[in-house]
Amino acid sequence: MPGEVAPGRGWPARVEGEVWPDGPTVPVSTATRRTMQANRRRDTAPELIVRSMLHRAGMRFRVDHPLPFDRRRRADIVFTRVGLHVFIDGCFWHGCPEHFVPPKTRASFWAEKIATNRARDADTDSRLTHAGLLPLRFWEHVPPSDVVQVTIGVYRSLGN
Repeated sequence: MPGEVAPGRGWPARVEGEVWPDGPTVPVSTATRRTMQANRRRDTAPELIVRSMLHRAGMRFRVDHPLPFDRRRRADIVFTRVGLHVFIDGCFWHGCPEHFVPPKTRASFWAEKIATNRARDADTDSRLTHAGLLPLRFWEHVPPSDVVQVTIGVYRSLGN
């Protein structure tokens, strides 16, 4: 019902197709909303596989570690002793050139969202580099063994 309070949320529930004064028509179904809410910020399958392989290789690291210049931004894997920050970027959220397919619903919103994410990634890399730290970025579709091999190689080269 319009005007009803969403369970556990504290704000009125929006009904699909309803126009509110503060914004456009709600374009997503309840199922789509649930799917989007279920996306994980950390501990994604690619991250877990890479972390497991790194750990088996004897590597020790921090997980979901805040960045030194912005505590709200976080690296997926951090080797603090050598200043190596590893990011495993999702193809959708970061606009992978191979796999990203722009959504047809709310296309302008998503284009802006992905562009903002890419700009934040570039800013993060720049700021880490400026601070004398090294960012490594991998797409989630890169084979975990390749991610581990490159990460261990870079770690060893920094440790010398």
